[in-house]
Amino acid sequence: MADEDGSKKKRLGRGLAALIGEVGTEPPADPRPPRDTRRVPIEFLTANPRNPRKNFGERDLEDLTESVREKGIVQPLLVRPVASRDNAYEIIAGERRWRAAQRAGLHMVPIVVRDVTDQEALELAIIENVQRADLNPIEEGLGYDQLVQEFSYSQSELAKVIGKSRSHVANTLRLLKLPNSVKDYLAEGLLTAGHARALITAADPAALAELIVEKGLNVREAEKLAQDPEALTRKGASPARKAEKDADTRALEKRLADSLGLKIAIAHKKERGSGELKIKYASVEQLDEICRLLGISD
Repeated sequence: MADEDGSKKKRLGRGLAALIGEVGTEPPADPRPPRDTRRVPIEFLTANPRNPRKNFGERDLEDLTESVREKGIVQPLLVRPVASRDNAYEIIAGERRWRAAQRAGLHMVPIVVRDVTDQEALELAIIENVQRADLNPIEEGLGYDQLVQEFSYSQSELAKVIGKSRSHVANTLRLLKLPNSVKDYLAEGLLTAGHARALITAADPAALAELIVEKGLNVREAEKLAQDPEALTRKGASPARKAEKDADTRALEKRLADSLGLKIAIAHKKERGSGELKIKYASVEQLDEICRLLGISD
C-alpha cells in the first residue's frame, strides 16, 4: 500500500507540473488563449474555501481592477466543476482576478476547466500562488501544513510537488510555531521570513519582533539581536511583556485597522488622558494612501 501511495504521488506531481504550466506564469503580451478556454458568466464561479491565500490587499486589488477594466482578464482562471450543481465552478487558481473582474463589472470571464480531486486542487492553488509570490509566509506555511495533515505528505514529498527545497518547506512550516503577534507582522509584510526565522529559537520572539519592526532592523541585525537578548535593554526596550490592553482599546484598534486596512497600535495613558496612535505601513504605496486619506497628497 505504501508503494502504491508513493507511486500515486509521483504520477500526481508530473500531472501537476503539466497543469501548472497553463496558469503558473503571466503570459506575454497579446497571448493566444489555451484551446480549451471558454467564457462563462461570472456568477457561475465561486471562491475556493481551501484557497491558501487569505489576504487580498486593497491597493493591489484596486490596481488589478483598473487593469481588468482596461484590458480584461488576460490569464484564464483555472476551475473545477462543482459536482452538486449545474453550471457551477469552484476556482482553483485566480481568485484575485475573479474579485477584480467583479469590481470592474465584467459579466463574462475566461476559464480553463479541470476535473481534479480536493488534493490536486489544493496543490495547484499553492503552487500557483507560490510561483506568483502571492502568498505571505504564514499563508504559505498554512497551505503546506494542510497538505501534510490532510494527505500525509512528508516534507520531502511536499518539496518535490511544490518545486521547493526540503529546507524551504521545513523552515516555512516552523514559522507557524511563532506567537500570533509575530505571525500578524509576517502577514502584514512588516517582517520577512528571514526576520521570522531568526526569532524561532528566541526566548521572547514577540518582544523581539516588536523591536525589529519599531527600529526597522534588517535580517542581519535581527539575527544578532536574537542571539543577544540583553540587546533589548541596551536598545532602550524592556524585555518584560507589556500589560494587556483593555477591551475598548483593542476594539478601537480593530475598527481603525479594518477601516484603513493597516496595522494600528494605540497606547493610551489613562492617568493622563493622553497617548499615542501608531499607523504602521509596509510599502510606499500604503504611505501614499495614508497621506491621501489625511488630505495631504499631491
